[in-house]
This record gives sequence, C-alpha cells and structure tokens, in this order.
Amino acid sequence: MPSLPRSVLHLAFGLLLAPALAQANALLAPSPLPLQYPPFDAVTDADFAPALAAGMRLQRREMQLIAQNPAPPSFANTIEAWERSGSLLGRATRLLFSLNGADTNPRRQALQREFAPQLAQHRDAIALDPQLFARVDALYQQRAGLKLARDQLRLLERRHRDLLRAGAQLPPAAQARLRAINVEMSRLGTDFNQKVLAEVNDSGVTVTTRAELQGLSDAQVDAARLPDGRWRIALQNTSGQPLLAQLAHRPTRERLMQASLERNARGNAHDTRALISQVLQLRAERAALLGHASHADFVLQDETAKSVAAVNPLLARLAPAAVAAARREAAALQALLQQDVPGATLQAWDWAYYAEKERARQHGYDETQLRPYLELNSVLERGVFHAATQLFGIRFKRRPDLPVYHPDVQAWEVLAPDGSTQAFLLLDLYARPSKRGGAWANAYVGQSHLLGTRAVVGNHMNVPKPPAGQPTLLSWDETNTLFHEFGHNLHTLLSDVRYPSQGGTAVPRDFVEYPSQVNEMWMTWPSVFANYARHHQTGAPMPVELVRKVQAAQRFNQGFATSEYLAATLIDQALHQLPAAQVPAPDQLLAFEAQVLKTHGFDTVPVPPRYRTPYFSHILGGYAAGYYAYLWSEVLDANTVQWIQRHGGLDRPTGERMKRYLLARGGTEDPLLLFEQLVGHAPDLGPYLDRRGLR
Repeated sequence: MPSLPRSVLHLAFGLLLAPALAQANALLAPSPLPLQYPPFDAVTDADFAPALAAGMRLQRREMQLIAQNPAPPSFANTIEAWERSGSLLGRATRLLFSLNGADTNPRRQALQREFAPQLAQHRDAIALDPQLFARVDALYQQRAGLKLARDQLRLLERRHRDLLRAGAQLPPAAQARLRAINVEMSRLGTDFNQKVLAEVNDSGVTVTTRAELQGLSDAQVDAARLPDGRWRIALQNTSGQPLLAQLAHRPTRERLMQASLERNARGNAHDTRALISQVLQLRAERAALLGHASHADFVLQDETAKSVAAVNPLLARLAPAAVAAARREAAALQALLQQDVPGATLQAWDWAYYAEKERARQHGYDETQLRPYLELNSVLERGVFHAATQLFGIRFKRRPDLPVYHPDVQAWEVLAPDGSTQAFLLLDLYARPSKRGGAWANAYVGQSHLLGTRAVVGNHMNVPKPPAGQPTLLSWDETNTLFHEFGHNLHTLLSDVRYPSQGGTAVPRDFVEYPSQVNEMWMTWPSVFANYARHHQTGAPMPVELVRKVQAAQRFNQGFATSEYLAATLIDQALHQLPAAQVPAPDQLLAFEAQVLKTHGFDTVPVPPRYRTPYFSHILGGYAAGYYAYLWSEVLDANTVQWIQRHGGLDRPTGERMKRYLLARGGTEDPLLLFEQLVGHAPDLGPYLDRRGLR
C-alpha cells in the first residue's frame, strides 16, 4: 500500500485528535497566500485556542511515532522526522506570540496566560521522553560512522545537547521538579511582560501648560496633545527617554526621568519585584538540578563565550574605562548646567539635554538640525533598502494587497536578483498602547529547503506617530535602529539552509546581534547617506558641512552610552551568577542593583542603567545572563566593519561574501568559524575600543 502524503496524515491525525479541527479555522492549514504569508484578515482570536490545543496533540503524536518507531534509528527517521513535526503548533504559536508583542488585546493576553504553561509542559513531554532520547543518543554515539553532511552532523549534535540541557538524563524526581519549574517560569514570564506593558502605558507624564514642553517642536507638542487640552509624554522602554534631550523645562525632565526609573517598583498591581525574585530563584534551582553553579554558567556554556570566566574579565576590563570617560563627559555637562542653574548638580535627567548643548558647542550642531533630513520613507527606501540592493541585489516592492494586522503595518515583497520572490517583509514602525516597547525583528515563516519554505519576517519599532498629514522625522538613534533591525531581517530572509531549526537567527545569543550591528555601518556610508539624508520639504541633501560635523562627532557621548549599557549588563550577570539561596528578596532587589553599580564605580556618574531590573524585559526573556551579547557582537562587528572598509565596501562582491560566510549559513556551522572565514582572523578587542574611544 503506498504511503500517504504527510499533509493527509497530518489532517487525519488532526481530525482524530481534535474535533475542533473539523470546524472552519484559518490556522488549521497552511496559509493559501504566497510563501504562507499569514492570513491576518482570516484569523480570529477564537481560532487560537483550538489550533494550539490541536497542534500540541498532533505534534505529540508525531513525536511518539518517532520515539516508538520499531526500525533502528537513522538520521532520516529520527532527526529529519523531528524537523518536519509541529507545523500546526508552530504556525499558531508564532502568530499568537507575535501579535501579543505587536498588537495585543485582553483576549490575546488571556490566551498567552492560558497556553504558556501548557506549551512548557508540551516541550518537556518531548524533551524528557526516554525513548526519544535513546534514539537520538544512539545516533550521537554512532555519528562518526554515519557519513553525515556538516549541517546534519551539527543538527544531530545540537539536538543531543538540547536534550541533555533539558534534563533528559536526570533521575525521575529531578525531572518532575524540572517540569514544575518550567511551567511556573512560563507563567511568570507571561505575567511579567503584561505588567511591563501595562505600567509603561500607565506611567506617562501629563502636563497642563505649553511652557512645560519648552524645547519640543510644534509637531511633537501636537502629537502629545490630549482631547482635554493637556499633553501627555508617553514612555519608551529604556531608562533614558528620547525627549529628555529637548525638554528645556527642568522639572518636566525630572518628572519624566523619575517616572521611567520608578516603573514596575511602585507597590501597585504592576510591581514586578516579587515576580523577578521568584524567577531568579527558579532559574538558579534549575541550573543546580542540571549540574551548574548558576544560571549564568548554564546559559554561557551554550554561547560563544562559553563561561562566566570569559565574560567577567571582559566586563571588568571595560567598566573602568567607560566610567572614566563618563566622568570626563559629566564635568563638561556640569559646567553648562551651572550656567543655567547656578549651584545645581548634574542629574540623570539633565544629561541628555546638556549633552545636546555640548554637542552643539563642540561640533556645531544638535539633533534637531538632523531630523528634517531623516524622513522615515526616505531612510527606509533610499537608505535601508538601497544598501541591501547594492550589497545583495535584492529589491523591494510594496504589496498593499496583502492583509496586515494593523493599519500602520506595511507589507513588502522582497525580490531576489533574478526577480523571483525571495521573502515578504512586514514593517510595523509606529508606537501604540497595544504594542510592547523597544524594537525587534521576528519571523512568521522561516526558510527551509526540507519544508520548501521561504521567509516572512517582521520589523518593529516604536517611533512616535505624528499627526495626520505631517511627516515622520526620525532621530539619529531611530535611524540607526531601523538599519539594525533590518540587519536581523537580512539574517532570516537571506537564509539558505536545509533544516528549519538551523535557519536565519538560530545561532547563539551572543552571535545573533552581530549581523544586525554590522548592518548599522551602512547608515553613514557616504553613498547611502547621500542617497537618503535629504530635506523632507526641499529634497536638498544634508549640507556637506553638517555631514562633516556629524562624522566628527561619532565618538561623542560614548562614555555615557557605554556606561548605561555596561551597567545593565553587570546587573544581569550579577543576578544570574547567584545561587538560589542568595537571590535578593523583592524588597532588596533594588538595593542589590545599587550595590552592583557601586562595586564597579557607576554610582560616581549620573548614568542610570539602560534598563533597571523591574522593567528589564531582555533578562526576563531570551537574554537572561546574555545581555552582554550586544557587547560581544559589537566586538565582532567592529572587526568586520574594519575588514569591509579595507576590502571593497558597498558592492556585490562584499555582499556575496557576507551572504556566503554569514547570513545564509544560520546555525549550520560554528559561529566563530563563520566569523573567521569572513574576516580572516580571530576576534580582536582593539577595533571596539577604538570605536568607543576607550583607549
């Protein structure tokens, strides 16, 4: 009897295991749109629960068939079969979690609270299946004689390592405790994210007079106006708030800074301190169960850094240099503050405002002079897209016919050099209350030759939306962020791998930021900059003299920038290097944070950490004990930028080399080997220190 196609088997299993699958539900089958682009207009919130439940049942059945297969284990019937499993569940979870980040609502939040623990149980049911581990372990032990291709060997080793790190060889009692920890952490993680979003929406600063907004443009003031005639300044996710650089009214600056720093620690319903303390204890306990001294040891073993012993000296070496640079910068800003407010002492809420004045004094310009030349559509199409076309030959076409989940979202088709469809890109760049803070990239569909899929990616920012009819003028940092996040997009849409779990950004956390940070270099590349940095009204290029001033100021304020990042990084490491018994109680969490900063000298400068612990979303998510990744990735990035500047620059040969040795390879190879193949040598800290002006 001929074997049934997999799609038929999937449908049969679905109908058998979940009667809800027989009902109309847009999630139950692959999207009929090109490249399986999500059918946002057809999916309703009511579709998620039955699709998630059916998806879990279906994948458990798929995995049971693999684990209980009477045939001897082979790469095809075990590892490749695993790669093929879970398509329905993956489709439903990716869409729900993506929408909860970009456009949440109470129903979607309730779904995530309901299913996050179930998904944790589901993952553990697979990872802790002894029959599955026996098959994978048998293949692992035989790997030298299996004649596997390099990507296959790495996939087998990855699967085996993941099962060990999930507790596959723990005794039953330890596995039971591990399951309970994972379920509880999934619940707490969901609660944290929802509390942070609710608090940032509740903590904006409201003012009653126009004078309190002195320094803001008329367009910014109009955008902040409330229906009752007052104005409200919404918070961004970082400690520092962009408008602090413009607000001339010092009491408003202080209110804004304090509102930011006090978030999620005010004793209200959104206070996260008890939750964070509990998560830290659970992580430390889980690490101990798995044989590690701390959660940081557990995490770093799987990163390119490999150990706490490698990360701590790097941070210790950089912290004094960063603080020293910040002190020098603070002295100059203090002098400016004294001119305006005699006897006053420089505070965190003063830094950005007087840094702009100091920039103007040293370099003859401030941020407000740049914005008219950084109009969003020009930056995107004539900057970000233009650079990608010059490097990789890809082109971009608006697709207003494709459905989107919010009116602000744009759909773009990415065309390969031969004109065929390479990928789809969703751009979601404006802030709104239903969207989490920050900027991020994601994949709705990943690339895989095994599954015959190509990428559908998202790019998200939180740019304040101007009033209707007014242009969106970006700050310098927002422009840089757009290039950065598109670097993540490139990593996914240029992926060229066989197996879905190795595609795109499926690399160690301290490597994933590397390609995106490299992509930032094209923002100031002369031909790219000249192409997009044009006045939004006249189309005139940014004056050459202003461009020179911007270039001369590239190291300006780097003591502050490095200090705020390192402060957050040190807090992350300190918290995650603790054993469970030493995790601070909720009411001691901020005191512990302050002690960490004091130990490294950061208490001597008015530079708050980029994120304080109560709203540090990175470390309650995928960057726990891994926030240093931006630093390590920037070391690789600085080396790579140096190599590109010496070997061609913005041209197709450079792009093809970057694609061949980095972007297309995903997780198919050791990441540091990919780096060395690209630049020809091991990482060197020197270019990073030079870039930051730290030596």
